[in-house]
Amino acid sequence: MDWKLELVFVPVSDVDRAKDFYVNKVGFNADYDERPSDSIRFVQLTPPGSACSICIGEGLTDAPPGTGSNLQLVVSDIQAAHRQLKGNGVDVSDVDVQQWGHFLYFADPDGNRWSVQYIPWRNAGQGDGKDAAQDAG
Repeated sequence: MDWKLELVFVPVSDVDRAKDFYVNKVGFNADYDERPSDSIRFVQLTPPGSACSICIGEGLTDAPPGTGSNLQLVVSDIQAAHRQLKGNGVDVSDVDVQQWGHFLYFADPDGNRWSVQYIPWRNAGQGDGKDAAQDAG
């Protein structure tokens, strides 16, 4: 039996501002934005190519805005991801090269933190990545 993570709640204070950030600055797809009741607004956003979406909205969680788990995206081109985020006005870190991958970091307007990882050996098609990880250091 497969257990698939398909939705993660991200607590935000202003749903429209967060939706604009994730769609127009980060590049997520806006899948769903509905009010099933007066007290609930459900917005589902999905990173391109991802099987897992995030959910923002009203009446969905008791977690304070900005206290979401550190979330991580994985990309095939860290430089292109950096250019896209920076070009769209996201306050993104420089590329951080580590033995286990290359990373970018940013936060949404409420302070929910994200990392973006590039895994060199995945793209090179190399076995377990040990040689690529050593070469990256």
